[in-house]
Amino acid sequence: MEKAILVLNAGSSSLKFSVFEVPDSGEMRARAVGQVEGLGTAPRLKVKDGDGQRVADVRWETTEVTNHAQALDAIAALLRSRFEGQVLAGVGHRVVHGGADHSAPLLITAPVMEKLDTFVPLAPLHQPHNLAAIRALQQARPDLPQVACFDTAFHRSQEMVAQLYGLPYEYYERGIRRYGFHGLSYEYIAATLPSVAPEIAGGRVVVAHLGSGASMCAMHHGRSVGSSMGFTALDGLMMGTRPGNMDPGIVLYLLQQEGLSAKQIEDLLYKRSGLLGLSGIGNDMRVLEASDAPRARLAIDHFVYRISRELGGLAAVLGGVDALVFTAGIGENSAHIRQLVCQQAQWLGLELDADANERGDTRISRVGSRMSAWVVPTNEELMIARHTRTLLGL
Repeated sequence: MEKAILVLNAGSSSLKFSVFEVPDSGEMRARAVGQVEGLGTAPRLKVKDGDGQRVADVRWETTEVTNHAQALDAIAALLRSRFEGQVLAGVGHRVVHGGADHSAPLLITAPVMEKLDTFVPLAPLHQPHNLAAIRALQQARPDLPQVACFDTAFHRSQEMVAQLYGLPYEYYERGIRRYGFHGLSYEYIAATLPSVAPEIAGGRVVVAHLGSGASMCAMHHGRSVGSSMGFTALDGLMMGTRPGNMDPGIVLYLLQQEGLSAKQIEDLLYKRSGLLGLSGIGNDMRVLEASDAPRARLAIDHFVYRISRELGGLAAVLGGVDALVFTAGIGENSAHIRQLVCQQAQWLGLELDADANERGDTRISRVGSRMSAWVVPTNEELMIARHTRTLLGL
């Protein structure tokens, strides 16, 4: 029987999944990609096959599928009916925070879960749900090996000086340091550049992962040397609902002068800020680009401003930039945002090819541009599947 790997990415009200067939040799291929969304509100299962054709679109009553365990049951039932000739050999999970000690994927055990629980306060939007999916699967299939792949692991290659904050050193020893996130995406881009853009793969590259969550990473020889995100996924660029870099004194002001509780501040920073907070319209860049509201324009301008400012900082870390790579939902699909960012990067020697950008070509800078620009789709799920395959020896 053919072996398969299941990849899971659990959110607060969703469970995304991919099924990869594992051949005896060669690259794995996605056989199914889908998600259960609207957990607890309007649950719905949507699935496409590896060619993008719809396989299933199922809606349930609110009370029928309310948590990750029930979502897993629904996914399992679909997989049994659709992939009867395959045996599930392992499951790979995106786990947002791996802390300072986890620089590579690892097999999930009880001690590992205890450690990962301690990182919940550092990634409250993601970590609890990542772990909930693991526990639900442990309960349903205790015999099935599960692998944790960390969004922080890729950045463990950074020098100590890049991970420090200007706090008393004992706080660094207690784990308060810059971790960086979106590492699975950056790792995939680093692994892909030698084939799609070999001329920049070993150079000084800044990758802009622009989506609902957004960050940037400075890479040299395919290794992370600097990133915009730090201790939590709140830092750096402004995002869909998160503010990005801000004066920590603002938190003190909100506590002491505005009277907000810690929980209220957490809700403000994780769910009510960013594009949503500035625009007052929403956190979907497509909606903002289609709007003529002044605050929608303001939100877009600030988004681009933060990217441009971060690019300058990462250029300093690298000692110059050879290439800028756009990836993730906004980076891959918004020619307008790419155009604005590239215009702001002209001082670095970047000359945009407007037609190539509108077409979404792989290379979007002009021939002869001192700094080149690229669009490279990311694939975190395939990266997780690769790690799972390697760790389990499949």
